[in-house]
Amino acid sequence: MIQCIDHLGIAVHKLEDAIPFYEKALGLKCERIEEVASQKVRTAFFAVGGVHIELLEPTSPESPIAKFLESKGEGIHHLAFGTDDVAAQLGQAKQAGVRLINEAPVPGAGGKQVAFLHPKSTRGVLTELCSGGEH
Repeated sequence: MIQCIDHLGIAVHKLEDAIPFYEKALGLKCERIEEVASQKVRTAFFAVGGVHIELLEPTSPESPIAKFLESKGEGIHHLAFGTDDVAAQLGQAKQAGVRLINEAPVPGAGGKQVAFLHPKSTRGVLTELCSGGEH
């Protein structure tokens, strides 16, 4: 069952260039930077009112984030919902006719299990389901 909005993913070219905006202009604190090899990204997290902002920097030209940046530039990449069971949530989405990017959960940032729903099936919004781990 969906429990909350977990985070908002924002694609950036370089974390080092983007982090100062969030820290200096908005007064937020970067909680951690982490590389997620399976997703070919480096991430930086900021907490805002119980929700996180996740900055995403590609670590490879083959990264989905690199492709997103190439076609759309920096900006909102995905919306992530926290759930108590990613696999069950995927099953519910599939049964409802939603196109899945991941048929099963995969490792994500912060030790979470994650899976993505295709934006062509979700009204144009790349949607992530995540559970476990830390923010």
